Amino acid sequence: MSDSITPATQPQAFPGTRWSLVLAATRDSSPESMAALETVCRAYWYPLYAYARRCGQSAHDAQDITQEFFRLLLEKRWLANADREKGRLRSFLVSALKHFMAKEWRRASAQRRGGGLAPVPFDTDFAESRYAEQAPAQLGADDVFDRQWALTLLDLTLKRLEAEFAAAGKAEDFSVLKSFLAVTHEALDYDLAAHRLEVSAGAARVAVHRLRKRFRELYRQEVCQTLPDGTDLEAELRYLTKALAGP
Repeated sequence: MSDSITPATQPQAFPGTRWSLVLAATRDSSPESMAALETVCRAYWYPLYAYARRCGQSAHDAQDITQEFFRLLLEKRWLANADREKGRLRSFLVSALKHFMAKEWRRASAQRRGGGLAPVPFDTDFAESRYAEQAPAQLGADDVFDRQWALTLLDLTLKRLEAEFAAAGKAEDFSVLKSFLAVTHEALDYDLAAHRLEVSAGAARVAVHRLRKRFRELYRQEVCQTLPDGTDLEAELRYLTKALAGP
């Protein structure tokens, strides 16, 4: 294996933002808008599911609530109120879900007779196992949502980083290096990385450093995508770090 471990990266513009996808879904019911909404649903359904569960809903009802919520986002044009200038995407989504659960859910479930936007299929078994592992009992519903939102952003970041390695033909390197994202700087074992990668210790050190740096860059991008223009990114990062830390 060569000593060139990490894929070469250049400064990149942010990808099409989640807010752009949200706003695109307000314009019409075209296939493009449907695809935009589905992208948002797939990215952010789990924090909303976890919120519904912590509010006392069963796994089945939480799944139904989340699916119906996303279906009606487009059907009722709620997304038209999701102006990027008015607030964070996470704040809009959880506020809209609270309103839906209080005012709309039972009626929507009773009235639905097919048609409209097909619900995005959710893996309830996965959701329940994740909920059991990642939603501490002492956290309230809002704290659970914030924690799962932060974890979702980390997961989206990891997937983007993995895709970069795969595109560069270095998927096996990523499978080795990714474990070095979860340890503190002081605990990094470069000799272990060198052994697993079959490279010199110096090359392993560079690879781990680049991996962690790129992860931080992509995470900042993911967070920035969910914020209105002019929002203090550093403040949002601190908020999410606190949400991950828990009580």
